[in-house]
Amino acid sequence: MGAPPNIQDLYDPISKKHILAGTFPKKAALQRALSDLEQVFLRYGITVLRPDNVVDCNQIFARDLGFVVDDIFVRANIIPHREKELAGLTSLLAQIPSSQQLVFSNEVHVEGGDIIVHNEYIYVGISTRPDYAKLLTARTNKAAVAALQQAFPKKKVKAFELNKSNTIQHKNALHLDCCFQPVGKSFALTCPEGFADMDAYNWLVAHFGDANIFEVSALEMSQMMCNVVSISPTVVVSNTSFVRLNTWLRQHGITVEEVDFDEIGKQGGLFRCVTLPLSRTP
Repeated sequence: MGAPPNIQDLYDPISKKHILAGTFPKKAALQRALSDLEQVFLRYGITVLRPDNVVDCNQIFARDLGFVVDDIFVRANIIPHREKELAGLTSLLAQIPSSQQLVFSNEVHVEGGDIIVHNEYIYVGISTRPDYAKLLTARTNKAAVAALQQAFPKKKVKAFELNKSNTIQHKNALHLDCCFQPVGKSFALTCPEGFADMDAYNWLVAHFGDANIFEVSALEMSQMMCNVVSISPTVVVSNTSFVRLNTWLRQHGITVEEVDFDEIGKQGGLFRCVTLPLSRTP
C-alpha cells in the first residue's frame, strides 16, 4: 500500500482525521484483519481471490472497482484519484468472457459501494448537487441510474440522493453501503442522516417494514456500522465492537461472525468495502 499518504492526497474525512491524529493504520494491522476475514470465508467454503498487486497503491477497498448483476461484471468508472487500483483487476478480467463484461461510457460515474443488488432491485446511491465536481466524496451520478436501467431492464433500479461532506465524517455517506445494507431476505440496516431525500428514505423503510429495520445514528454510520457483509441470508460478518447491532442480528435469527476490523475502519470503509462478490446463488 506504500507509505502513509499525505493529507492533501486523501479524499475522505475519516482518513484525514486519522492522519492528523497520528492513528492512520499500519500495513501489518490491515493485513492481519484481512487474513482474519479470509479465514471466516474459507470456513464457509468461499473461494477467496486477491487483486494483482499494484506497487505503492492502496488497494484495500476492492468493492468500488466493480459489481456483478446476474452474470455480468460491470467495471466501475471510479474517481481519477483511484484509477491505479483498476490495474489490480487484470488477472480477474482475463478469466471473464468479454460477453459478460460491461463498461459504461465515461459520463457515467459509478463505484461499487453505491450499488446494492437485492432480490429484484438494484439500489443506487447518487449525488446530483451543483457542486458535484468539487465533492471528492461524490462517486456516482444520475447518469448511472439510466445506464443501469438500460443494461438490466428486468431489474427495478431505485436511486437515493446521499448526504456528502469532504470534511465532516458524520455528515458524509461516502457510498450507499455506508448508510443502507439489506440483511437476509427482509431485514435492513439504515441511517436516516445519510439520506438527503427523506421521501426516498421513507420509501425504503416502508418497503422493508419498520419492524425489519435497524437504525444507526450518524456517529455509528461514521463508524461504518451499516457496512457488514453477508455470506448468506442467515450469516453476516460484523465488527466485534458493534455490540448493539450484533445483538439485534442474533435476536432476529442471523448468525454473526465477528472480526476485529477497527483498523480497517480508519480508512473509511469496512467489511462490504473490502469484498467484491463475483458469484451469487439465485
